[in-house]
Amino acid sequence: MSDKKITYFITGGGTGGHIYPAVAVLDKLLQDSDTKNIYYIGNPNNLEYSIISQKPVKFLGINIHGMPRKLNFALIKWAFQLLIAWIKCCYYIIKYKPDVAFGTGGYVSAPVLMACVTLGRTPYMMHDCDAQPGLVTRTLARYAKTVSLAFECAKNFIHNKNCIINGNPIREEFRTLTKSEARAALGIKNKLTLCIMGGSQGARSINNAVVGLLKRLSDAGVQVILQTGKKNFERVIEQLIKIYPEYEKDKNIIVKPYFDDMVTVLKASDIAVSRSGSLSLSEIEAAGIAAVLVPYPHAAADHQRKNAKFMVAKDAALYIDDNEINEKILSERLEELINSPDKLFRIQQNALSLAKFDATEKIIEQLKYIAATITQNS
Repeated sequence: MSDKKITYFITGGGTGGHIYPAVAVLDKLLQDSDTKNIYYIGNPNNLEYSIISQKPVKFLGINIHGMPRKLNFALIKWAFQLLIAWIKCCYYIIKYKPDVAFGTGGYVSAPVLMACVTLGRTPYMMHDCDAQPGLVTRTLARYAKTVSLAFECAKNFIHNKNCIINGNPIREEFRTLTKSEARAALGIKNKLTLCIMGGSQGARSINNAVVGLLKRLSDAGVQVILQTGKKNFERVIEQLIKIYPEYEKDKNIIVKPYFDDMVTVLKASDIAVSRSGSLSLSEIEAAGIAAVLVPYPHAAADHQRKNAKFMVAKDAALYIDDNEINEKILSERLEELINSPDKLFRIQQNALSLAKFDATEKIIEQLKYIAATITQNS
């Protein structure tokens, strides 16, 4: 191993599934004595900017969005946008001279990793959190020094012999923050708490099903934390005011469009109603929560349903199809947990048993090995 300190490029953005694994690795690297500099490359108009701007690292902006799926003018415009972003990333590499790059997939990471391949001076590692990796991972994994995966079955889609099943990197606070500390931070009491979330974008079907239940849950002594998603917030509030106009005075209910600190929300909770993206499940497992999973029906290759069915098979979650969820069915699933402490505890423990708390450390070891190997060979 070389004594040289390491400069990292980290990239991933657009949705929480790409951002939060990158943030978990970034936070751990900030504590590492071998780290020299960290630069985060993302879209300044995306969620990643608001998160990374609170960290002591430099944010390097690129303008890139998701690829249109139809052959039309929008696709041509996107290709030009990708070209500009790639040129900008080549400039960033030449200027900041990273020793290694880490990408978590998605369209934001594509021009960064393409620039690494083009210039041939920065090796990179990729991580993909889904059972079926996305297009960027499938395309660029072949050039990666190492590909980190959350699922064994994801290997079937990757053309790279150096695939490692690490699990998803999660933030250190999942290991260190206590439930009582989390509740105190949110200003809520130490009693049964339900978290409802539809991912960083929100989920209309989940919101519709839960709005009519909020008063009933509160009357039953359950604290409810509802993340509506930014797009859905105003509509949910309009519905809620019609059903329960006094909700703002109810200390058992917290409704927000988005929580920057989902670690605290999840650690404060006993039960969650959630989509079943791989990262969400990793965090639910790490928090030891009994979840009612409602898979996003349009996820690529139906991977959210596969994720949810895996959890159910392990007796680590309950399940509702997106096209079946309504107030009555959601109420029935929640009552299964609220009215049966033994079942609630069993599912929580089964979820916790699936958690991989060392994924972040493993990824950092692999990143440092790549950087050291390149240094030795140069």
